[in-house]
Amino acid sequence: MKQQGKVDALLGIVFGDEGKGKVVDVFTPRYDIVARFAGGPNAGHTIIFEGKKFVLRSIPSGIFDPGKLNIIGNGCVIAPDLFMAEAMELESAGYELRNRLHISKRAHLILPTHRVLDRAYEAAKGKNKVGTTGKGIGPTYSDKASRTGLRVGDILEDFPTKYAALKARHEQILRDLHYTDYDITEEEQRWLQGVEYMRQFQLTDTEIEINKALQEGKNVLAEGAQGTMLDIDHGTYPFVSSSSTTTGGVCTGLGVGPNKIGEVYGIFKAYSTRVGSGPFPVELFDETGDRIREIGHEYGAVTGRNRRCGWVDLVALRYAIMINGVTQLIMMKSDVLDGFETIRACVAYERDGQVMHDMPFETEGCKAVYRDLPGWKEDLSSMTSEEQFPQAFRDYIHFLEEELQTPITILSVGPDRAQTIVR
Repeated sequence: MKQQGKVDALLGIVFGDEGKGKVVDVFTPRYDIVARFAGGPNAGHTIIFEGKKFVLRSIPSGIFDPGKLNIIGNGCVIAPDLFMAEAMELESAGYELRNRLHISKRAHLILPTHRVLDRAYEAAKGKNKVGTTGKGIGPTYSDKASRTGLRVGDILEDFPTKYAALKARHEQILRDLHYTDYDITEEEQRWLQGVEYMRQFQLTDTEIEINKALQEGKNVLAEGAQGTMLDIDHGTYPFVSSSSTTTGGVCTGLGVGPNKIGEVYGIFKAYSTRVGSGPFPVELFDETGDRIREIGHEYGAVTGRNRRCGWVDLVALRYAIMINGVTQLIMMKSDVLDGFETIRACVAYERDGQVMHDMPFETEGCKAVYRDLPGWKEDLSSMTSEEQFPQAFRDYIHFLEEELQTPITILSVGPDRAQTIVR
């Protein structure tokens, strides 16, 4: 009997923005299929490839390898106009997509009115804004949960009627919210063009396709979006995304059983960042935070927003490793900490005199308890092997592995795919 393939998961395990796209691009040669299982165009994966910079929002990062199949799974949400723009940019750069990118018929569509609803809901929250990207992600998943959404497969039959009905429903909600000062005429025209453009791709039952591939012994890399602390169930609710960003989301978002999961790679930065609102116990409001932001170019790939910066958070990392069953860790942007005299690591939270080593139900009001380690003050970006690492950086890696009880097997020391060191 032929040995069955496995689905390895590559997940952000804090607040996203870890550099998953680059690692997927490096990993792709090992796999037959690269698949996105959650999220939508709110998640930008940046890849610097052959001197060119690409930001992928919906398309899997394995698209640059001409021999690999890429899949947008049922757990994703897709905006046809943004998908069209992203795909056409790749095609104009010389990458053939039509035969190598399959889209699940069960993935839900983001309508122009979903984006208006996103803005309306945020406006209605007043000071309690979640800080969404405004891409319509939340309202689309809300429609999915309330069983009123439109799916990719719907564009194949009687689509105008279905679209008009859902658009009318959204317009009624907007009137009820007294949010009527909007005009989607041009946006809707591009969106409908995007729908027609999507028809040129293979819209399939990807869950069946993936499971057949696994039976044939092929291996799949599941590319995560956002991070564990933004997971709808396990993140810092309500300041979270609207999808399952964890290993459990791989199963539901691709239609594979838990026994098909192999390695779980957890990606994190050598420090911490967060975009948007929500509790962030390790946030730095001083020159150190500004320095990390500038050196690390910590601005959102999709929104351009400043990322909030802080030291590494071991409380959040331990929690995410537990939730996901992480088997290997990948540490990104190690080089950003070059030159710091002292490196700090949050080993616990403190609130009202109580020290907590485990993730509490509510992290609002928590303060970080730090342990200080010596910095290395050397340029990691030019190093190509572990043997070249300064002792202080080796000590930092060892400290993290001891605290997290999980091996760090890959380290990134720069933005280029070549600046990736496997231990």
